[in-house]
Amino acid sequence: MGSCFSKPKPVELKIEVVLPEKERGKEELSASGKGSPRAYQGNGTARHFHTEERLPAPHPYPGAQDCVEAAICHVKDLENGQMREVELGWGKVLLVKDNGEFHALGHKCPHYGAPLVKGVLSRGRVRCPWHGACFNISTGDLEDFPGLDSLHKFQVKIEKEKVYVRASKQALQLQRRTKVMAKCISPSAGHSGSTNVLIVGAGAAGLVCAETLRQEGFSDRIVLCTLDRHPPYDRPKLSKSLDAQPEQLALRPKEFFRAYGIEVLTEAQVVTVDVRNKKAVFKDGFKLEYSKLLLAPGSSPKTLSCKGKEVENVFTIRTPEDANRVVRLAWGRNVVVVGAGFLGEQLGVVVRPSSPVLGWYWPWEVQGASLPPTLAPGMEVAAYLTEKAHSVSVVELEETPFRRFLGERVGRALMKMFENNRVKFYMQTEVSELRAQEGKLKEVVLKSSKVVRADVCVVGIGAVPATGFLRQSGISLDSRGFIPVNKMMQTNVPGVFAAGDAVTFPLAWRNNRKVNIPHWQMAHAQGRVAAQNMLAQEAEISTVPYLWTAMFGKSLRYAGYGDGFDDVIIQGDLEQLKFVAFYTKGDEVIAVASMNYDPIVSKVAEVLASGRAIRKREVETGDMSWLTGKGS
Repeated sequence: MGSCFSKPKPVELKIEVVLPEKERGKEELSASGKGSPRAYQGNGTARHFHTEERLPAPHPYPGAQDCVEAAICHVKDLENGQMREVELGWGKVLLVKDNGEFHALGHKCPHYGAPLVKGVLSRGRVRCPWHGACFNISTGDLEDFPGLDSLHKFQVKIEKEKVYVRASKQALQLQRRTKVMAKCISPSAGHSGSTNVLIVGAGAAGLVCAETLRQEGFSDRIVLCTLDRHPPYDRPKLSKSLDAQPEQLALRPKEFFRAYGIEVLTEAQVVTVDVRNKKAVFKDGFKLEYSKLLLAPGSSPKTLSCKGKEVENVFTIRTPEDANRVVRLAWGRNVVVVGAGFLGEQLGVVVRPSSPVLGWYWPWEVQGASLPPTLAPGMEVAAYLTEKAHSVSVVELEETPFRRFLGERVGRALMKMFENNRVKFYMQTEVSELRAQEGKLKEVVLKSSKVVRADVCVVGIGAVPATGFLRQSGISLDSRGFIPVNKMMQTNVPGVFAAGDAVTFPLAWRNNRKVNIPHWQMAHAQGRVAAQNMLAQEAEISTVPYLWTAMFGKSLRYAGYGDGFDDVIIQGDLEQLKFVAFYTKGDEVIAVASMNYDPIVSKVAEVLASGRAIRKREVETGDMSWLTGKGS
């Protein structure tokens, strides 16, 4: 794979928004409820489901006393295609003018609270500037991921050339809306060993599948099972905030699951799937029948195989408990992170980060010899621990972090950011031995003969699809253990779907190339498509990959599919970490990465989603007409 990294003449990009917030919102955790299990007997085996009573959904306009209405601008104050954030007494709304019509919506993305006024308005929807979620401006509905909730839509009327908005005070304060869902009318879970939809895996794909079924009116039984101790939670946050507690990470409060009849079976391992009799058998002998099945089992981490691998305080981070223990043990100690997040190609073995909880990933080509790298979960851990540990070191086989993913120049700029924050790199080497004192880690010996002091070691050297339980099932697996699916997320077995980290699927945007994209946003999209096709809606996966990471208070965003890029066009200032990098293959821009250049990555994602091509000459010459939709 050839690359050219010549430094082009800097080009200033100007992206205008109307009345943006003065302070950039902080991409932080949102509070959620804490789940607690209740036991029930089924087939003679005690199981744990996380459920609670339903919370009443607020009516958007319960009464005049609960609403606020005001004239917020003149009809000529906004041009078509403009957005404005306006005060409405009890909160702010996003006012949008599109094709001569005004729309008023919630002003913050429900995912992480990004100000949508800084986002991208295109094709009747607004795309979040931080992580790419899309919302329909006519309904407020979530149309693309990540995230689970939609926006409130407020009433707009025009009188005497003035724009009036009427909104519920409660809706203004909540800033998020859960779509209307059906209730389960099937028999109670405690009295039956059968189910209508069984979902194996409670990550983003599994949860979105369950929610989509209810949103589409499905009222039969849904069982969501997980190896974890907790109901579905936001795994990518673990490596960004290692001391976060399960209740802070929960994607839904415990009340949600009983309210909508979604049974969450925790600490449950499926060991056999009998597709002929439509039955799943669990490790403890518990059995569940199904009519439709979603497989979203994720991946299993690889561990070090070197001498001393059994010593204490060596971790892969897969759960909140793992993350909490690492940060507790790391205080004032020496930490070594093994793996800066690249794929190994030795002996033809596919290696990827140790867990989907350790950050975000790069998609790789499943068929073919060239495997692009993944971005750094371990690097997020290293960044988080720098203010807590005495020292943080990173061991990596590559010469430069991120080089094969982001290019040499971007990789070195990010490496310098880490070094400026006291992170020590040991590149082009690997671990040969872990040495202990009284059973606990004390030193990491490298193949370069360097000995690094270490009290804690976090390992992120690879994972394999957690699909071993399917080998005798009749469900097809490829040579690497991935589950091949079609555009509808359907496996080779009718009624059996798959989504998330463990699948390969045709990427429509890249000529149906068969790929594996194990990251958060794509899992959401795949879960919804699987649910829609369980209901015979003939939906197809078509989302544009959108990835992000956060390190030292800075966010790097990435959209597209850059496998095989042959050139990188960089604009901005790498030293100041304010840049945009366009990744091209031939004459076409196939991906973009940026820091401090919002919302350009969201704009690129929206352009690619529309089917329009961005040409290399446009970004080389500084012709950014495609930013405003005027380009080719």
